[in-house]
Amino acid sequence: MDLITQIDKKKLPKHLAVIMDGNGRWAKKQGLFRTFGHENGTKAVREIVEACAALPIPYLTLYAFSTENWNRPKIEVETLMKLLVSSLKSEIKTLLDNQIKLNAIGNLDALPKKARRELLDVIEKTKSNTRMTLTLALSYGSREEIIKTIKEISDKVKNNLISPSSIDESVINNHLYTRDLPDVDLLIRTSGELRISNFLLWQIAYAELYFTDTLWPDYRKDHLFEAIINYQKRERRFGKTSEQLEP
Repeated sequence: MDLITQIDKKKLPKHLAVIMDGNGRWAKKQGLFRTFGHENGTKAVREIVEACAALPIPYLTLYAFSTENWNRPKIEVETLMKLLVSSLKSEIKTLLDNQIKLNAIGNLDALPKKARRELLDVIEKTKSNTRMTLTLALSYGSREEIIKTIKEISDKVKNNLISPSSIDESVINNHLYTRDLPDVDLLIRTSGELRISNFLLWQIAYAELYFTDTLWPDYRKDHLFEAIINYQKRERRFGKTSEQLEP
């Protein structure tokens, strides 16, 4: 049976986030340099983005480059930045054809000028698309995001723009990079690693977590469908009891 027929279109996650892991190990298994793994990982990105748009899932966030990734070998970082530029140029038609709006979160000022310019250009060209919002987490770290948020709110308190007593979840949400995105419903991590790696720590408070051994370059839409089917079998209680959720 085709996996997509087993998916309940009424119970799709509104916001899906993916930690795309395993490019380097995939390349090593092939006897190739790590950079080849990143290049092949773009094929998985294209297939998963198109599959999410077709379902549709309104919000998809991909962990593309973390703040810690800047510490990787220079040649690998340079390759990743070149891949970012080339992918944005080559995928603009896919984004427009599928009515996908591109978004980005993270310290974008840290990106090379060429990469940042290309990113902002595609964001501008797709800003009117309404089918799905694809967010790339670039030079992103959740702790850095939370620190930035605390500093911004502290400055507003200092300048009497916000009172300490008025600080609640909504105030914090409005100062995060993800202020225009809903909380994550389903977080997928590939490659068999069982950790979050400083990704959307605030936003995944009640997300369902799904881990798979599949390396990212091998990840395809059937793997995605399996994760969604698994997600739909879970009971999301948000602190309540099962009995409270019954009709």
